[in-house]
Amino acid sequence: MRILRVKALARWLVTQNQLDFFPLRRHLRGYGPSALKGDFRAGLNVALLAFPQGMAYAMIAGLPIQYGIYGSAIAAIAATFFAGSRFITLGPTNATSVTLASAFAAMEIMHPEMRAQYMPLLLLLIGLLLIVGAYLKVANLIQYISRTVVVGYITAAALLIIAGQLKNVFGIKFSPGEEAITFFDKLYLTIKHLPELHPESLILSVLTLVLYYLLSRKLPKLPNVAIVLVTMSALAVGADAIATARGTPLHFSWLQSIDASQWKFTPPELNFDAISQVGNMALAIALLCVLEGTSIGKSLAARAGERLDANQEMFSIGVSNMCCGFFSGMPASGSLTRSQLSWSSGGVTPMASLLNGLIVAGGAFAIGPFIRYVPQSVLAVLVITIGLSLVNRRAIKLVSRTTQGDAIVFFSTLIAGLLVPLDTAIYFGVGLSIILFLRKAASPELVEYGFTDEGQLTELEEKATRRDPEISIIHVEGDLFFGAAEIFRDQMRRVCEDANLKIVIVKMRNARHLDATAVMAIEELLKFMHEHDRHLLFSECKKDVIRVFKNSGLLDELGRGHGVFPDTPHNPTKSTANALKRAMQIMGGQQADIKIYVNPGRKKRE
Repeated sequence: MRILRVKALARWLVTQNQLDFFPLRRHLRGYGPSALKGDFRAGLNVALLAFPQGMAYAMIAGLPIQYGIYGSAIAAIAATFFAGSRFITLGPTNATSVTLASAFAAMEIMHPEMRAQYMPLLLLLIGLLLIVGAYLKVANLIQYISRTVVVGYITAAALLIIAGQLKNVFGIKFSPGEEAITFFDKLYLTIKHLPELHPESLILSVLTLVLYYLLSRKLPKLPNVAIVLVTMSALAVGADAIATARGTPLHFSWLQSIDASQWKFTPPELNFDAISQVGNMALAIALLCVLEGTSIGKSLAARAGERLDANQEMFSIGVSNMCCGFFSGMPASGSLTRSQLSWSSGGVTPMASLLNGLIVAGGAFAIGPFIRYVPQSVLAVLVITIGLSLVNRRAIKLVSRTTQGDAIVFFSTLIAGLLVPLDTAIYFGVGLSIILFLRKAASPELVEYGFTDEGQLTELEEKATRRDPEISIIHVEGDLFFGAAEIFRDQMRRVCEDANLKIVIVKMRNARHLDATAVMAIEELLKFMHEHDRHLLFSECKKDVIRVFKNSGLLDELGRGHGVFPDTPHNPTKSTANALKRAMQIMGGQQADIKIYVNPGRKKRE
């Protein structure tokens, strides 16, 4: 009975927020052989990539290899039932894996089995954060995080991936107690141990890189990661057998085999101390999952001429991570390479993801025992190629040259990612991006205009050309939320300090997002004007501005029709004309010199 109530509550929460609790039924309407053929082709192609990638991402995260394979299978299967589109293929990714590794290193948890113990709880927290975020429509707010932050973060992650795998390429091992957390730590320790490198590992790494490069150039549509892994493993096994027969065995480090029969249900242990330890990591990875997944999905959906429900996809990613936690997986997000491959292979519905997951799961049982024949150096090279593919030179060039603010955010995020753990670096980049955005948004624009001797309205370039006005019209352009309120008040006060000024008319047509702080600033300005026997009028006020004035009580103080004049869209000049008439009445009907005033700083910024 209690279970039924929980299910009913879950359905109610989902329906209240317009999330689809089981969108697969919508995708299966009219499902036929043609769609099944496309989904199977896509699922098979993605599985051939996902299996070795899962191993690589587990290696990046410092987890046992099976966690990447199990995570690839479970995330893909779970996503099938909750995804709103066919555009996002879930599984472990480079960004989440390297963030996981960086955070664990900062916690001084280095052994793979120790890290694995935290996975169920960590994935439960990630899943809960994403599911609650989807219900609150948090995905709609991700647009306010600059893509420049993502470029800087991914570039730092790529460099960390490469630096972290160099020791496996050279066949060297760090001494017990030597912990590499940051990029420079990894680089320093690798250089320190270079005299201990094994030539056979380096030769095998170089051959792996050459083969992968040639296949990628000549046959890019083949599952080259899988082909290279099998070919170079066979070569290493053969070379080691020959050398051993001669009495000179080669010094290869091999991966451990996987016994999928031990794949089991892993419920998390709810421990407050453990939650406090991994809470920050969970939040950072959850944020990454939304950034990665929605950006990939929106890009592919746009190319297909369709739309993506970001909150539904966020819900899907959250459920998939929770499922990974219960079945020995690792953090899952939208994979760029697998998503593109599924779409280009003709995937029609999320059923392609289900087939992909089932094939990977079957591979864990069929191929798992043979993974012990894969040299670490071969997998390390393939991991490095993944890292190199993340360095988007065009995007780096674009964000570093477009604006000064973008360049600051990019290089700051990149440097932070190299100096501190990645879960901290992403907060730094996001925070800096938001600060620069608020700084830009918190600058309402004011530019001064006046009448020439011929009676034409023109911009005044020099203060010397101004005539002292008695009525000043202020055109406000921009946001008047709390961050801009003080600047707006100070700019207005400088205008109102003109000794000859009697009346100020503020044009509010292009003023947006007023809040309580802005109203307080206006009240302070109004009090200043009254103390100096001057008047403040507002023209071209739209409905949202009048609503804020009314709710705050400012409308009663100003007086509708006496101090506040609503906007008339069909006649844009009528509102300000009525305000001018009111100004003339206040001045006793006498003629007055008039100027229109807005911000001189805008011209400089342009």
